Amino acid sequence: MRLYCSYLRSDPISTKMARNNGGGEWINSTSMGDTGGNASNSTTVAPLVASTLANGLFLPLDTGSPSTGFIIWGSALVFIMVPGLALFYSGLSKYNNALSLMMLCMLTMAVVTIQFFLFGFSLAFSETGGPFIGDFRAGALNTLATHAFPHTAPQIPSVAFMLFQMQFATITAALIFGSVPERTRFVPGMLFIFLWTTVVYDFVAYWTWADHGWIRNFACLPVSQTADPCYNGAYDFAGGGPVHIASGFAGLAYCLVVGRRKLVHVEHHSLVNVMLGTGILWFGWFAFNGGSAGAANTRAAMAATVTTIAAATGAVSWVLYDYIFTRKVSALSFCSGVVAGLVGITPASGFVAPWCAIVIGFIVAVVCNSWVRFKKRLHFDDSFDAFSVHGCGGIVGKLDGTDIDGGWLEGNWIQIAYQLGSSAAIAAWSFVISFILLFVINKIPGLHLRVSDEDETIGGDYAEMGEVGYMLVISEPGAEASIQDQEAFGSINPVGSRLDGKRVSMGDILTNRERIRTLSTDSNRRNGNGNGTASARHNGGFDSTEPGLHMTTLPPNTIDYVRKADF
Repeated sequence: MRLYCSYLRSDPISTKMARNNGGGEWINSTSMGDTGGNASNSTTVAPLVASTLANGLFLPLDTGSPSTGFIIWGSALVFIMVPGLALFYSGLSKYNNALSLMMLCMLTMAVVTIQFFLFGFSLAFSETGGPFIGDFRAGALNTLATHAFPHTAPQIPSVAFMLFQMQFATITAALIFGSVPERTRFVPGMLFIFLWTTVVYDFVAYWTWADHGWIRNFACLPVSQTADPCYNGAYDFAGGGPVHIASGFAGLAYCLVVGRRKLVHVEHHSLVNVMLGTGILWFGWFAFNGGSAGAANTRAAMAATVTTIAAATGAVSWVLYDYIFTRKVSALSFCSGVVAGLVGITPASGFVAPWCAIVIGFIVAVVCNSWVRFKKRLHFDDSFDAFSVHGCGGIVGKLDGTDIDGGWLEGNWIQIAYQLGSSAAIAAWSFVISFILLFVINKIPGLHLRVSDEDETIGGDYAEMGEVGYMLVISEPGAEASIQDQEAFGSINPVGSRLDGKRVSMGDILTNRERIRTLSTDSNRRNGNGNGTASARHNGGFDSTEPGLHMTTLPPNTIDYVRKADF
């Protein structure tokens, strides 16, 4: 078994398919490297009964195999990645936007699921489309059943393949909101997501993975609807282009259209949520990459193996890189490195040997970390680095891999052109189309993309949802507890009581928006007049010289403050 850094050899038909041994059966392509047709470790699955559609397309029927259960399990794991992403984003935000960011991710999943059912899957994976986009033949899953797609996922029924790919579409769209947290309105955001999934994700997924997609058939362009594809072009095992590059550059367009936040903060309200979300994402990524093999075979196992190696390498590399500058071992650095490593290995996971996963994880972590540092000079607010990690990391990871004639380490230089060309095409398409969509939506009355300045100060939780993720309370210095509270807490003054013993909650604050005053947005303090925000941050998170100010129940460096006179 020969292993290469730039690729693992398999059948030249597809990166995600089984091999036809000429005997009427489809077998698992688990040889992982032998070009002479030796299928070491290959296992024969149940024969697939022939089925012919009205248009004459031959489709094998799956009569039941372990791969079907494997893909359904993988779909569930990729599904779990969306709540993981929601936790990740909410932890990075200010406390008053935590719930709204989780809602954005989960609502995106629901909207894209409906879109993918109605026509998205048919556009993205049609077996009878042209080189640019599929058709509506499988709209509303009309033609999906037990038959398989012979050149894309021949070992599982088409409905299982659809379920798996649906989860890819949902998390791809949710990634975009990492570029524009704390200032995005829900309704126009969801309209954008529906349109973006249709005219960006479905298109680039078709180019990359469908039978007649032009990226998948670079070497034999143009590919007509009736011609036999050559399947010789740019290769992307699990979504470096359609998932990461597309979402990253869409996020870049989004943050440029809506502009910077009023308060560009570096504090994050819950790194515990970030760590938990990172763990869930890492867990789900085993199926994200492993399931892209399309069957329960050795390629799936290898893809999952290199995935976790790259994530671990990315985490260690990012932590060490930041340690050079800060002399601190940061949890946020660890989480950022994990995600960067996972992003970088995604397009290459089905092709590379395990030792190469270390190389990829290291390179992607260093490149993405360097870009995150450099982007601060460009003055655009890619808030949670959706573009910096997914866009840049996807491009770096995609500079690798084919399973036909080798990659650049083998001297097959044309493959670099295929990989670069596909990355550039996906990036340009996603950015330009996203920018146009956002610009048009923003001009429609009632569909402006950005919340008002007042709502941005209040936070998306209450402004967009009328709910809050945290019921904060305000404590006044020297406040006396009520008789009931004294009986309950003894001599300790309970948080949230004021001078007359009445409790004060976040709801009380939110009903009097005009009374809220955020010190960090006070222009006088920002300009150095009076006590500045720097003084506040270096004094336990609040300015002790400001009368009537005290901490709330959240970490003091992440909160807004309210004057005593407001109550």
